[in-house]
Amino acid sequence: MSVQLRVGIAGYGLAGRYFHAPLLKGCGFNVVAIQTSNSIRSEHARADFPKTKVVATIDQLVAEKLDLVVVASANLVHATHALAAINAGIPVVVDKPMGRSLAETEEIVNSAASAGIGLSTFFNRRWDSDALTIKKVLASGVLGEVHRLDSRFERFRPELNNQSWRENMSAKDGGGQLLDLQPHLISTAIDWFGHAELVTATVRSLRGETDDDSVLVLQHKSGVISYLSASAIVGAPGPRIRILGTKGALVINELDPQEALLRAGKFPENGTWTVPTTSQAFIHRGDVVEEIESVPGNYGHFYQAIALAITTGAPWPIPNSDALLVARIIDQAREIGTRAF
Repeated sequence: MSVQLRVGIAGYGLAGRYFHAPLLKGCGFNVVAIQTSNSIRSEHARADFPKTKVVATIDQLVAEKLDLVVVASANLVHATHALAAINAGIPVVVDKPMGRSLAETEEIVNSAASAGIGLSTFFNRRWDSDALTIKKVLASGVLGEVHRLDSRFERFRPELNNQSWRENMSAKDGGGQLLDLQPHLISTAIDWFGHAELVTATVRSLRGETDDDSVLVLQHKSGVISYLSASAIVGAPGPRIRILGTKGALVINELDPQEALLRAGKFPENGTWTVPTTSQAFIHRGDVVEEIESVPGNYGHFYQAIALAITTGAPWPIPNSDALLVARIIDQAREIGTRAF
């Protein structure tokens, strides 16, 4: 970008500080304002961006002369913050999930459309190494006719983290893994295999607070069935991805290192990582296993696309129809998945 776009970040916790802020900086945006009412996070913001204005309210944030607002606050206030930016005439990126429900997501999307304001949600996992490698493999046809996807975010955290609002806040207020991890699983599944309908789901709370164990089964129009598992109570996590086809299977066991790199203070300089960001990927044909070349992951591509959308009118990187579909599936999963429990 020849002229740096001025961006304000609403919220400076995990998402704001360790995902959006470094990516924005690495992709050439000028972070001119950060909103947080938390004193510790205000200190973090000032330490990370000494020249940046730190404000307490969303109204103060959108009063700045901004080209973009990034909503990285708690799910509870995603809609409030996004609508404040839209009403101020400022394009918006909303961290996933865009809204806590389909109705809330529709409100945000419809408001942006009525106002003619650019809007996208941060489904960054579409730029993981595994996601990009899968697209390459699917395009090659090496798996034959694909019929099944197993996609997982499984961890073993038997004790609740009392410092995490995601683990302690009610689903109504935006807590739980159905709103935290399933949006990524659903988003990538529909990106790879197209529109899908929910077939069945289980949604449970095994540690006594908000939902922490869910399995969703989707039927894609393409014929693929997706099994999506998000759980904090898995002592033996399965592979991150397994895709089954008539001529073989693709297996990717681990996430790429981008999240770990961002948490360690690194970022893609000028939108490019200077360290490896690949996941190992394998084609299985029974007992024959072949490692294949992975595509490097890069979340920076999301914000590079955002910059083009703002400056040239190019398409925004995530269609809002995808955000609406993800929200609808989550609503249905919550309704279906909790009936038996």
